[in-house]
Amino acid sequence: MYQIQSTSLMVALLAATKVIAHGHVTNVVVNGAYYEGFDIGSFPYMEDPPKVAAWTTPNTGNGFIAPDQFGSPDIICHQNATNAQAHIPIKAGDRVSIQWSEWPESHHGPVIDYLARCEEDCATVDKTSLEFFKIDGVGLVDDADVPGLWGDDQLIKNNNSWIVEIPQSIAPGNYVLRHELIALHGAQAEGGAQSYPQCFNLQVTSSGTDQPAGVVGTELYTPDAPGILANIYSAISSYPVPGPTMYSGAVSITQASSAVTSTATAVAGSASANNAAAAVVTSRVSTIPVQIPSTFQTRSRTMTPSVTPTPSSSGVASSSATPSASAGPGGQQKLYGQCGGQGWVGPSHCGQGASCHIHNAYYHQCVPGRG
Repeated sequence: MYQIQSTSLMVALLAATKVIAHGHVTNVVVNGAYYEGFDIGSFPYMEDPPKVAAWTTPNTGNGFIAPDQFGSPDIICHQNATNAQAHIPIKAGDRVSIQWSEWPESHHGPVIDYLARCEEDCATVDKTSLEFFKIDGVGLVDDADVPGLWGDDQLIKNNNSWIVEIPQSIAPGNYVLRHELIALHGAQAEGGAQSYPQCFNLQVTSSGTDQPAGVVGTELYTPDAPGILANIYSAISSYPVPGPTMYSGAVSITQASSAVTSTATAVAGSASANNAAAAVVTSRVSTIPVQIPSTFQTRSRTMTPSVTPTPSSSGVASSSATPSASAGPGGQQKLYGQCGGQGWVGPSHCGQGASCHIHNAYYHQCVPGRG
């Protein structure tokens, strides 16, 4: 991975180029209410950023978790993630619409969702103790044409958003929702898959009684597991979605848009699962300090920020993710842009300090310091 040693340099780069790579979750929508996510472009640089239901991470470059880190705590909710200090009240059977800033069309792969029950408060739980059970998993949808139609292709088609339903049969309580995209464009070789997990705290009210067994995050995957090691550029008739078996009470739904009718603030403080407080529909937010390390790893692709959804007069809002032009001056490709591969007609020369690395026959990428 490309390593940036200076936080101040990263701030300058963000200000100068508005770099947003691969993508991250900007917000979620529950019952028409828009809840802000962890804003990687501003929250890490605030002394007192808002309390939100999304777990925090210093991953401001939208990097990924590589297979050699699948046994580390980073795979749970992303790099150095810390507990969200607020939660979203929700009923079992409700649906959560998860909005991504953007997602590269070349990064085909599955969309997976898990829940893990917090015996006490998810704001203080040890993330390594969380046991996740799978409630959603969409991998290869159509194999008619290589590399196929995948779950994340459906996400892109649905305006970079994904809807998951909270199973009606689970017991009331506090839960961490773990949402994940896995990119397989380099997964034909061990170590080539890329995981992008995101977590949110939920307070679930329910008449259900199920408490499904789960798997701790550090044991969800192995680098050579089926579905992690996969060549999507050869004809495949089936694909095993990585991770444990799907929970029997999980519900498969058809992806669709989600109307936004209000803006809500996640509830801060201790969560009582049996007495869920209503979310406060207001623009006022509480705050909590977030620290960013002086050293972190990032691997990114130049994009422009997406447009944040805002309620419309009709009660329906949408967001769009518009990639910036990938080519630099003189027809050169920018850092982390695609520079070749079968069927590629864009720039094939990388800018100064970068070279075109061949991931596979279909995807070549401008990366720093490689020849």
